[in-house]
Amino acid sequence: MVLIGGDILANTTIYDVAGAAKVSLATVSRVMNNPEKVAPKTRDKVLEVIKKLGYRPNAIAKGLASRKSTTIGVVISDITRAYIAQMLGGIIDIAEKYQYSIKIFATGLDVDLEDEMRTVVAEQVDGILFLNEELSKEEIELVVNKVKEAEIPTILTNVNFEGNPLPYVMIDYAKGAYEMTKKMIDKGRKNIYLFSTVRHYFTNDLKEQGYIKAMHEAGLTPQIFRTSGDVQVNTEHFRSFFENRSIDGAISVRDSIAVSFMNVAKRAGRKIPEDILVAGLQNTKYATLAMPTLTCLDSPVYDIGVCAMRLLTKYMKQEVVEESHVILPYTIVERESL
Repeated sequence: MVLIGGDILANTTIYDVAGAAKVSLATVSRVMNNPEKVAPKTRDKVLEVIKKLGYRPNAIAKGLASRKSTTIGVVISDITRAYIAQMLGGIIDIAEKYQYSIKIFATGLDVDLEDEMRTVVAEQVDGILFLNEELSKEEIELVVNKVKEAEIPTILTNVNFEGNPLPYVMIDYAKGAYEMTKKMIDKGRKNIYLFSTVRHYFTNDLKEQGYIKAMHEAGLTPQIFRTSGDVQVNTEHFRSFFENRSIDGAISVRDSIAVSFMNVAKRAGRKIPEDILVAGLQNTKYATLAMPTLTCLDSPVYDIGVCAMRLLTKYMKQEVVEESHVILPYTIVERESL
């Protein structure tokens, strides 16, 4: 607890210690767990603050630290998403090779991102893999600032922004969406819609940029229809879609949205692909379960997980990293819908 003037103000946290000593959270953690790695002057200052504030670290966290095991914090948006599960598969396969422990943290729409990042840092993880691509530029910057302050090696997957200092692994979503749109244009389609989400975030913004570029180059008008990733919600949106629109091509930022659209379109008497070409920009399990099967941009999600985990391992071991910004290749898998 923090004592000021003899009065109890609140339970003391590692943040209080770091703030009072004017050092990073990682430095406080090292003083408690590996004091020999901290300069004597800094160590003495931190120990003095710990004593003055009466800080007592969480017993469980302290016990975990004493085991010297390596723990990776994996921050996700929603574990039920197909691409998240695939990416986790790649991460876990490499983590098992190095005998790393994995802790998963969820940052859904109803979770305060800043609070959640405090929780991740307080768990004293050795490295962080950030899988949540459903973030705005401002939210990504918040994450960057938190992990830099804590001095924890961190890899971003599928997110980036101009001036970002953190390593990342992703594919060129703008280029992929551009090529998919060009394929439809080359097949003579002119009224091509992009189905995106109501909420703007990094990956979908890139997909929109690629689609818009291809449409403009062909002298066509970009038409973005925003809906929800929730099938019940977007199905209702699509039911009234055909009342006042002419459409002969549809590209969706999510496969699940594309499949939902195809189901509604078929019930409305439209034939896929004869009347409307349809494509997704993920290539998840929904693509092969659909009827007709869905043409997709194939993002190597498993490989992104593998690459991110290997890259994080290099940073944690302080090895030489030749390429910190990794852009993996993608393919377009053509199926029955295009």
